[in-house]
Amino acid sequence: MAEGSLIFISGGVRSGKSSFAEKAAADLAKQTCGKLHYIAAGKTYDSEMEARIKRHKEDRRKSGMSWITWEQPAELGKLSGTFGDQDIILLDCLTTLLNNELFIADDLWRKQDFQEKLSAGILHAIAEIRQRSKAIIVVSNEVLNEPIGGNELVFTYGKILGRLHQNIIEMANQAYLVEAGMPVQMKGETA
Repeated sequence: MAEGSLIFISGGVRSGKSSFAEKAAADLAKQTCGKLHYIAAGKTYDSEMEARIKRHKEDRRKSGMSWITWEQPAELGKLSGTFGDQDIILLDCLTTLLNNELFIADDLWRKQDFQEKLSAGILHAIAEIRQRSKAIIVVSNEVLNEPIGGNELVFTYGKILGRLHQNIIEMANQAYLVEAGMPVQMKGETA
């Protein structure tokens, strides 16, 4: 099986990146007769997150496309064997997945070997899903544009996320930055 494509989409909170990613996935599915899958990393922690999850579900429902949704807030690798070469997978989002993985870890996040193992596990899962599918679209937040202060956990989170972004973009066929609803292609040929 040929390796699928990897598209990375980032942007600030509420920048329109998820809507852009969903449209890109749907367009790709239409062009290739692919099957759409949505890996949701979000968990309902508060009323704001609950509203965002509802909005994303409603947007997918209104799209007229048939989405298969996988609730996977951690351990992305567990899904890798699920997909086939006609599948187009949208992972929304990397920042939430990383956040969930760090909070499961109690105080392990302080250890360098844990941080490296966590990053490697996420990258390996993305690579495996890519290998088995037509395409994987990874959505992530740009949280490193603001100072992250003196909180050690927040600093560690930012450091891991920054490395993940760099590694994923290096692997990606295309990369986009979405600002105020406008996607700017940063890597790859124009679709």
